[in-house]
Amino acid sequence: MLTTLNTSYTDTRAADLAWALGREPLPALATLDLELAGAKLQLRLLGASHQVLLEEERGGCSETVACIAGSSTPLPLGVAKRSGDWEYEFAARVEVLSPGSFAGRAQELLDLVSDHPHGLAGVFPGSPYAFTALLAQRHEGQVHWRTWHAYPQDGQLVATRTRVGVRVRAGASRSPSGV
Repeated sequence: MLTTLNTSYTDTRAADLAWALGREPLPALATLDLELAGAKLQLRLLGASHQVLLEEERGGCSETVACIAGSSTPLPLGVAKRSGDWEYEFAARVEVLSPGSFAGRAQELLDLVSDHPHGLAGVFPGSPYAFTALLAQRHEGQVHWRTWHAYPQDGQLVATRTRVGVRVRAGASRSPSGV
């Protein structure tokens, strides 16, 4: 689903993004409610990027990547947390692209997410490539989501990848590489 966000572009640069786990739901400009094999997921576009709320039979979590006033937790390259049988893995990277490459990559991502039944993308006023996009799936009993935050003025694209679910058995791949 693709939407135009009726708000000012509040994220000024990739370096302003912060990460938080466990925050209460923040006011959203657009949402997409999904049910993925028993997991209830809400993808949320904020005036300051994204929030994902996950509810499963055995628990849930809330992930926020945004410009968070007073936050002292910058966007990490990676996070791994465990609680009981559950694990949460997050990875982020910032791509710096030339103007031509940025426009092509941005359009590719917008096309991918807006046409996907588990995707939500919001374009901010002022630039067709100032956007936040989220895409979710369930794979092997775990919930995965990817996000992209685009900063056309700097040619920066922030990509994140998250995996939440019951711990993977030893010997299986657990790395969220390839963000």
